[in-house]
Amino acid sequence: MAHPAQVGLQDAASPVMEELIHFHDHTLMVIFLISNFVLYIIVAVVSTKLTNKYAHDAQEIEIVWTVLPAVILILIALPSLRILYLMDEINNPHLTVKAIGHQWYWFYEYTDYKDLAFDSYMIPTQDLTPGQFRLLEVDHRMVIPAESPIRMLITAEDVLHSWAVPSLGIKMEAVPGRLNQATFIASRPGVYYGQSLEIFGANHSFMPIAFDAVPLTHFEDWSASMLEEA
Repeated sequence: MAHPAQVGLQDAASPVMEELIHFHDHTLMVIFLISNFVLYIIVAVVSTKLTNKYAHDAQEIEIVWTVLPAVILILIALPSLRILYLMDEINNPHLTVKAIGHQWYWFYEYTDYKDLAFDSYMIPTQDLTPGQFRLLEVDHRMVIPAESPIRMLITAEDVLHSWAVPSLGIKMEAVPGRLNQATFIASRPGVYYGQSLEIFGANHSFMPIAFDAVPLTHFEDWSASMLEEA
């Protein structure tokens, strides 16, 4: 969960998000070193009156400023490709949940169960209770088992939407007529929040995402109670 005046990313709650944070720090350090080196060169060129008449014909310098950027790009590209493959890897998910975006709410369907589906609307500001978050709380939270691979099938009924939970490192567009797929693992039990991070209409900021990650036994009890009510 983000907090006021937060500068960095949210705390990672999934293995993929941990990898993304490490990659962010790695890339930021590369950018920091390049920026300092360029700043040093600029200051040295501007402040000194000494010149070297052989600098214009130095083959060694041309080799360095050609090879060095290529090496830096490789050091950035290889970890990036690794994370991309990790994000697309789906091996034997324990649960599949289908999320359908509507104007302006989410509909969740547990495809492994026969009659387990519900709508998820944002709670209006005037109906919030103390401790609840404005623009993030919903009337029916999705519930998933913690420490289990979850597959999300994401689509939309009317316009473009986006299903995004920053702390899990997941963001997938919901496109009408197309079924997109994403996977994640909640590393620990808790309540996770997200929003639809696409500008697709007047109320795009009023269809939040909220779900509970609970131990497997609690999830089984919850699913049994939901099926009995259905």
